[in-house]
Amino acid sequence: MTSNSAKANGNKTAPNFIREIIEKDLTTGVCTKVVTRFPPEPNGPLHIGHAMAVNIDYGMAREFNGEFHLRFDDTNPTKEEPEYIDAIKEDVKWLGANYGEHLYYASDYFDQMYDWAVELIKAGKAYVDSLSPEEIRRYRGTDLSDIKPGEKIETKPGTDSPYRNRSVAENLELFKRMRKGEFSEGECVLRAKIDMAHPNLNMRDPIMYRIVNAPHYRQGDNWAIYPSYDWAHGLEDTIEGVTHSLCSIEFENHRPLYDWFLDELAKITELPARPRQYEFSRYGIGYTLLSTRKLRLLVEKGLVRGWDDPRLPTVAGIRRRGVPPEAIRLFCERVGVGHGASTIDIAVLEFCIRDYLNKVAPRAMAVLRPLKVVITNYPEGEEEELEAVNNPEDESAGTRKVPFSKVLYLERDDFMENPPKKFFRLAPGREVRLRYGYFITCNEVIKDNEGRVVELRCTYDPATRGGNAPDGRKVKATLHWVSAAHAVDAEVRLYDRLFTKENPLATEQGKEWTDNLNPDSLTTLATCKIEPSLADFRAGDRCQFERQGYFCVDPDSTPAKPVFNRIVTLKDEWAKIRQQQKK
Repeated sequence: MTSNSAKANGNKTAPNFIREIIEKDLTTGVCTKVVTRFPPEPNGPLHIGHAMAVNIDYGMAREFNGEFHLRFDDTNPTKEEPEYIDAIKEDVKWLGANYGEHLYYASDYFDQMYDWAVELIKAGKAYVDSLSPEEIRRYRGTDLSDIKPGEKIETKPGTDSPYRNRSVAENLELFKRMRKGEFSEGECVLRAKIDMAHPNLNMRDPIMYRIVNAPHYRQGDNWAIYPSYDWAHGLEDTIEGVTHSLCSIEFENHRPLYDWFLDELAKITELPARPRQYEFSRYGIGYTLLSTRKLRLLVEKGLVRGWDDPRLPTVAGIRRRGVPPEAIRLFCERVGVGHGASTIDIAVLEFCIRDYLNKVAPRAMAVLRPLKVVITNYPEGEEEELEAVNNPEDESAGTRKVPFSKVLYLERDDFMENPPKKFFRLAPGREVRLRYGYFITCNEVIKDNEGRVVELRCTYDPATRGGNAPDGRKVKATLHWVSAAHAVDAEVRLYDRLFTKENPLATEQGKEWTDNLNPDSLTTLATCKIEPSLADFRAGDRCQFERQGYFCVDPDSTPAKPVFNRIVTLKDEWAKIRQQQKK
């Protein structure tokens, strides 16, 4: 379904139920200081779904003058890579989330987690199970949580493992041997002893530790067993003093287990804190995939140019494309924090990007598909400078000088030899305005041997300098341009949506989701002409190409050949396409 919490016009901040919970907790004395955390697993780069979670976690801590932690959930040595640690730290900082000195790793708590597991064994609340992984799955029975309301199907509870009633002494000895590496992978696991008939499958004697014969990137060969996320999650939170453990909605069925572990431990030992888990909406975004596994497939198959490809929803890709972090925060604020799962119209995100950049991005002129124009009555060899506004939304941005000369470049799409009705731009015999410049009239069209227009010959009215005619005559179009003598050659990459379908996974029979990739998601224009002021831009600098869209300098850029990425168009072109399709 599509969320109604934020409309494409983006004019209203949506509600946030977590804010209400925190306000109540502070008022009633449940906590005196808010502590939140963002706990990524270092098995891949962050994407915009993670960015939304960071915004919630950090946003709540900042709003209530609390504390924000970045904690790496590094409990699976076979999937985690050190390279992702630095990438995630960079992404979190770029998003504006300041964790300061509060950088933590789950692996630092392995000793404490192990000691607490021993305490649960001693209390008769955990046991070593020697069933195979396949047998464990079979013994768990039917997952009642998957049954829809009102649905009538035969279900059955799980079955107790034959090893469930091992003695405390035997379990302690086996668990010690597991840690020493005396068993092979899958030979045994440590499970919590809860209820094999519980309607929530997560409560049917969940696994706390499994054997993994792999070194840990921080712990080396110190461990042969590693904690499950469900066992580690609440323990990490209590060690760090987290007050509000904020998770996306898929962890809702895990909350009873989160509470069970903490409550049972609290009966036998004193815990540093008692955190509470709260779940918020997991949002999807139209025409986008937020699955790290599927994004990895695109990268590994070479369907995109790496994790920082500007078409990807990874934070690295978003950053390279030129989307400012402020626009991401604005998007998150307008979407709000709900409780459920929904898909947000990508137009909301694009609106927020435009809305922010419109206020801060300097303007410039760039001709992407140049067509040569000669002003025949302009004095030979003469040049002048015209004053141009840097940002009409920001008076303090001032003005700049733009060179003007006899030969110019116009946008090829701004001319038609035989224009239809409602085409008001340049055509034979027609007069238009040049931005910040003069009125010009097209008098002659020059073509090559194949009949392709290669040059226009025009005249200008010297009295219209600045864009107004003394006699009061009006024109219906104002065109951007670049002086040929001063133009800087540039490459421009026009990025569009990566998929052609709002739901990229919706496929026809016999098709794969990769068949929904948009073949026009990247168009590279190698012969663009930009005004000279843009030559001073550096990687990451943003601007608006007038009448074209918002652009950012790519890291591939060099002084000899600037490269610009299109961040977003000035208007929602896809809205027009959808309207045409409906007709």
